[in-house]
Amino acid sequence: MSGISRRKFLCATVVGGAMTTLGSVCGKGGKAWASGSFEGYPEGMGVLVDLTRCIGCRTCEAACNKEQKLPEPDQPFNDQSVFNTKRRTDESHYTVVNKYDAGQGPVYRKIQCNHCNEPGCLTSCFVNAYTKTKEGAVVYNSKVCVGCRTCMVACPFNIPAFKYSSATDPVIKKCIFCHETRLKNGLPPACVEACPQAVLTFGYRKDLVKLGHERIRNNAGRYVDQIYGETEVGGTGWMYLSGVPFEQVGFDTTLGNEPIISNVKDFLSTVPMVLAIWPALFSGIHLLATKGKDHGSGHGEDDHVKNEKEEPRP
Repeated sequence: MSGISRRKFLCATVVGGAMTTLGSVCGKGGKAWASGSFEGYPEGMGVLVDLTRCIGCRTCEAACNKEQKLPEPDQPFNDQSVFNTKRRTDESHYTVVNKYDAGQGPVYRKIQCNHCNEPGCLTSCFVNAYTKTKEGAVVYNSKVCVGCRTCMVACPFNIPAFKYSSATDPVIKKCIFCHETRLKNGLPPACVEACPQAVLTFGYRKDLVKLGHERIRNNAGRYVDQIYGETEVGGTGWMYLSGVPFEQVGFDTTLGNEPIISNVKDFLSTVPMVLAIWPALFSGIHLLATKGKDHGSGHGEDDHVKNEKEEPRP
């Protein structure tokens, strides 16, 4: 893709969604964007992942599989051969652990939705299929999704996965922070509770940032002097400590600190206008397709968001 960087391309995919949703999000987030600042969700929960403690046992994968009632994997969770290839999350695996050779022994990294403070998936979605809850989770409502998959392109961490295995139910699949069964009740996600090595620390995000910096300060030479996710693309709910440079364990260190939406104004002058008007076309098609449906027939929201009151868009 000549003449345009990856970050600019990600921002371009957000333009269409932002154009149609800007009015609804300016209530809470608009002021922050206008002033060039972003405060995030100070009361949101998060997880601090310490890569120096992970031994690659994949207990977190097994716990997620059980909690979310996902299909049994093709290979058992104690099969270490999965580390021969780099895996990504998909419809059957909301979290995966990959192994990296960082020069001083293997380093294992857990991957899942990072639950961004300012999610690119949410901003890019023109039918409001995503919600950022007050607890910090980014959850998804398949009942309103039109299958455009813009969220897959907009996510800077390449997390949302499309359910290709079902022609009748082609929806997005990703980690939802165990929101309905655990997070909204103040409980840690299943993966955190199951980890035998204390790799994962659950708590208020603001407290985890302090804890991360304390570990770095009190363990000279053990950690890189950075918490990945503290500021990247506006900050994320899941944050990482590492003993090796983050790029050596697969992290994108070129994302910058501003939320992707902050770059929309720059793109309006650099991308074709079709990127700004296509959501309106899809919205019209969506309205035609859904016109006449009996909205009282019981087809409500997904289980993990059915009890969540609609919150202002960040």
